[in-house]
Amino acid sequence: MAGLAANTDLLRRILTGFVRDEVHKVGVRKAVLGLSGGIDSALVVFIAAEALGPENVHAVCMPYRSSNPESEAHALLVADACGVNFSVVPITPMVDAYFGMFPDADNMRRGNKMARERMTILFDHSAMHRALVLGTSNKTELLLGYGTLFGDMASALNPIGDLYKSQVWQLSEVMGVPAEVIEKKPSADLWAGQTDEEELGFSYRQVDELLYRMVDLRLTREELVASGFAAEFIDTIYGKVQNSHFKRRMPVIAKVSNRTIDRDFRYSRDWGK
Repeated sequence: MAGLAANTDLLRRILTGFVRDEVHKVGVRKAVLGLSGGIDSALVVFIAAEALGPENVHAVCMPYRSSNPESEAHALLVADACGVNFSVVPITPMVDAYFGMFPDADNMRRGNKMARERMTILFDHSAMHRALVLGTSNKTELLLGYGTLFGDMASALNPIGDLYKSQVWQLSEVMGVPAEVIEKKPSADLWAGQTDEEELGFSYRQVDELLYRMVDLRLTREELVASGFAAEFIDTIYGKVQNSHFKRRMPVIAKVSNRTIDRDFRYSRDWGK
């Protein structure tokens, strides 16, 4: 990719090949993912369907009672467009049962619980279907820490984790994601009226330009200011990246041996083959 302008044909081949190889190498043939009706999960389900065959992909929509009905409608639209298996598992009963004990919980706690509830359902479905769970967090969200640890950030494989949101939009158009999904405002749909960009305080396209230069090109703060970015914006984003690093790595393990997991013992999943 040259900057944020993705070579979508090459990207499509790489990501479908990645999903096919990584799923097959662990001895399974299927994938499971949460299909929210948003563009990230829509793109992943299109990639998975092309990589594994739509009959081997199980997409699960998991609405809460305050979820926008449009989200489920768009999830079904996407599933029909690529022919994957589709099911709906409402999470209202389990989430409300828990917060019945904590009625004063704020939106952040409730949103985190919903995200983690959804992931427990996906991993149960992965056991049901002998499938791997596919992640749907993009690079912008991962760098900003805009996600729930062990919730929507959890997965066995993530095909789009190295794509900025701007690149997700580009590839989605090429792969045929329905226009209704591509054009709507991004939202985690964790509570009524919630939108990603309003919650973050800036647009994805704006922050992608900064993150690309900050992370991929490794420009200094002075170089970023000279490129036209406001110093306050740079500092805000740098702080978000730095403070969310714990979400992007395995739990820190106290080192007491010669070969500690994730420090000295860092082999990939095909170690020993």
